[in-house]
Amino acid sequence: QVQLVESGGGSVQAGGSLRLSCGVSGFIGTYYCMAWFRQAQGKEREGVATRHSRGITTYTDSVKGRFTISKDNAENTLYLQMNSLKPEDTAMYFCAARPVPSYVIGCTGPEYKYWGQGTQVTVSS
Repeated sequence: QVQLVESGGGSVQAGGSLRLSCGVSGFIGTYYCMAWFRQAQGKEREGVATRHSRGITTYTDSVKGRFTISKDNAENTLYLQMNSLKPEDTAMYFCAARPVPSYVIGCTGPEYKYWGQGTQVTVSS
């Protein structure tokens, strides 16, 4: 059984940085997608960044150039480095994962099999 555990959230001032971590236990799949989603209070969940096991990454437009998704395979941990944070980045952040077939090279779509419990990020102006 795959388990995802997020950490690293907190409160920062605008312009600050945070690094979120998502510890992975269990086997996701030979090929897989991992992603960070966020959900602000009263709003729908949105995808923030994705990473295919082959290393391909994508970002939503609002975080491009500020956020970086990465994975340490030795530690089996997914990261989200968040710089130049803005108040509109305030949300609960979730880590997600799903296995994909070998012929799939992208991570589009919100359908993920495994989810973490979330970590809160609050950015004050």
